[in-house]
Amino acid sequence: MTRRFTRSAAVQRLAWLDGLRIFAAVMILLYHAQLLFTQYRYTPQPTGLIHNLQQLLPEANSLMTLSGWIHLLGIPTLFGFQFVDVFVLLSGFSLMLATRQRSFDWLTFWQKRLSRLLWPLWTVSLLSYPILWVIGAATQSYSPTLWNLFAASTFPLLFDYRGSLLMPISGPWWFIPLILSFTLCFPLLHRLMYRWGGRHLVAVSLVITLGYRALATYVFGGQPTYTMLDTVHGPLPFYVLLAKLSTFVIGMVAAQAYKHGRGVLFWPQRKALQVGVSLYAAGFICQFYQLGWLVCDLLVPLGLTLVCMVVFRRLTAAGWNRRLALGLGTYSYSFFLIHNFVVDRTLEFVVQGDEVGYAIAIPLMILSTLILAAIADAATPLFQRILTRLWQDIDYLLARKSVVGPSSWVPSIGDTVRYIDQQWAVQSVEILLDDGNYYLCKIANEQQTRWVSQEQLQLMAPAVLTR
Repeated sequence: MTRRFTRSAAVQRLAWLDGLRIFAAVMILLYHAQLLFTQYRYTPQPTGLIHNLQQLLPEANSLMTLSGWIHLLGIPTLFGFQFVDVFVLLSGFSLMLATRQRSFDWLTFWQKRLSRLLWPLWTVSLLSYPILWVIGAATQSYSPTLWNLFAASTFPLLFDYRGSLLMPISGPWWFIPLILSFTLCFPLLHRLMYRWGGRHLVAVSLVITLGYRALATYVFGGQPTYTMLDTVHGPLPFYVLLAKLSTFVIGMVAAQAYKHGRGVLFWPQRKALQVGVSLYAAGFICQFYQLGWLVCDLLVPLGLTLVCMVVFRRLTAAGWNRRLALGLGTYSYSFFLIHNFVVDRTLEFVVQGDEVGYAIAIPLMILSTLILAAIADAATPLFQRILTRLWQDIDYLLARKSVVGPSSWVPSIGDTVRYIDQQWAVQSVEILLDDGNYYLCKIANEQQTRWVSQEQLQLMAPAVLTR
């Protein structure tokens, strides 16, 4: 039976999603912190489950020391990389959930989505570089070059699939070109969803992903991004969109089912836990075998997301927890962008290998990254407005203007105007460059909002207004 639910009910259900986003970002922070603190002592190897467990578990006599307990308690964080694929799954889910119609304007979608991805990246790049440079100069340690800053600040002008120009600033930024690739491909996948149906799209994506991962492993000489092996091309083949296509598509299909009131999100908690644990266990074992590399990055995020969905739905059942999850979830992307700056400098200059200091630093690193993410998110709209206004001023000064007489009307808020053969409403009016004869108007219709000059608008008389 198909369920119908109100928008408010849907928002309450999705509080768990925001909670999962920020939790995934925190787990990635803990993963990188544990790797750096232990100096990459352990990463998953294709040597079998038993051998990997022997490498993971500390010796019994070491549990008498603080080092042994830190090692034991830190084991889950060594698999924090798995939440990268959870982000891929959630990205497909969120993009599909946001499209409320079968057809939509691809250009408008790309404009909005790329703005959400790129403006925070540009802001973090420009704000972080002076700080990183000062720290590097004061401590005579590494700081990114101006060339890398330029690459990040103008991304994707200098684009490559692995983010090689971004990684010298922050290693985890290899993930940004991958998400950008999915954003560019989403309109096509969205169209195929309705043309082929969800099941057929998943089946095709599985064939493509499994076939490509087989080539990446056995022909291209690659390895998953979380293994540290000396293969021919390292993790490069697994940076490509095709390696994670099916994960993204399954997220889309789950969202489409959710919009119609059916699918895994409506499973009973017991069933979701059982299936989630089974999928995760299978994927966890597969990552320790070369053949398992073909499916582990699909099974793990599916199982992990189902388990986390049950947990975070319970945690966000109360009103206060729901509001907290919705609030913190908005910072997850900036948290991801910033976390490696905090982790790397804290471990190098503050902790310096001290075990007690590391235990104390963990919550402080999480809190510091969250505060910096909130600052970056607050600065991004201001930064965006400054650059947009600067561009508008330059465009106004350099644009060729036809000689026109004095304006027959002064625009005001609430005016109904015609622009590109459509009816718009004036929402805001600004005088550009203190030129009293030139007005910049913010106009809106049911689909979009934009700034245009008064010269491009035609005031609609009351007699011609659309009823």
